[in-house]
Amino acid sequence: MDTLFPLLTPVELGLAALVAILAGFVKGVVGFAMPLVFVSGLTTFMAPELALAGLILPTLATNALQALRQGFPAAVQSTKEFRVFLAIGGIALLASAQMVRVVPAQMMMAIIGIPVTLFACLQLTGYQIKLSGHSRSVEAVAGAVAGALGGLSGIWGPPTVAYLTALNTPKHDQMRVQGVIYGLGAVALMVAHTGSGVLRAETLGFSLAMLPAAFLGVWIGMSVMDRIDQMVFRRATLFVLCVAGLNLIRRAWFG
Repeated sequence: MDTLFPLLTPVELGLAALVAILAGFVKGVVGFAMPLVFVSGLTTFMAPELALAGLILPTLATNALQALRQGFPAAVQSTKEFRVFLAIGGIALLASAQMVRVVPAQMMMAIIGIPVTLFACLQLTGYQIKLSGHSRSVEAVAGAVAGALGGLSGIWGPPTVAYLTALNTPKHDQMRVQGVIYGLGAVALMVAHTGSGVLRAETLGFSLAMLPAAFLGVWIGMSVMDRIDQMVFRRATLFVLCVAGLNLIRRAWFG
């Protein structure tokens, strides 16, 4: 077997590429859920730590693409606008990543999965939960929750999207903001898990190998996203958010 991938068979590598394409497609359409699809798909045939390592570079690269799609100045403005979320989330992610091997992630997944699922289901049935403008305290709480879950599991999308959806963020703005938030979070995740030992020489090659498939999926997904209106985008986002929440509850229940 190729020494670049000592932990996987060729069949497993091919399956992983298919998972990466699907994860990229979902991200291209709604702006998030790449880690969710990656982890959910890859952990069916590989160790969770290897799956977490595999998603790090694709997540970092595709979020950079998403954040910069409307240009660098727009990305900088989004960074300033959500600076509290980013700062608190980054601190929480770095702290929780160091506890990935000692803190039961199932508990955190249940705590996040249940309210996220309820939020998405209520929104889909027509009950509107809205935030009137930025509240820095709410933003800080949302950032802390997203960062803590991200450090433990590599998945920080659901609480982030719930927060942006409650703010009724326009489609292209939401996509860009998510790219900025997840991109900076992915940098922190890479640094944190280089320190934790999850991303190391034997897993780095696998993460690099997932990049082309992830980019292909994102390109297809973004082409679809450009053709749908705000209401369809919102409902698609809420649907994926509901699935994400249910998956977190499943993982919390079954491990």
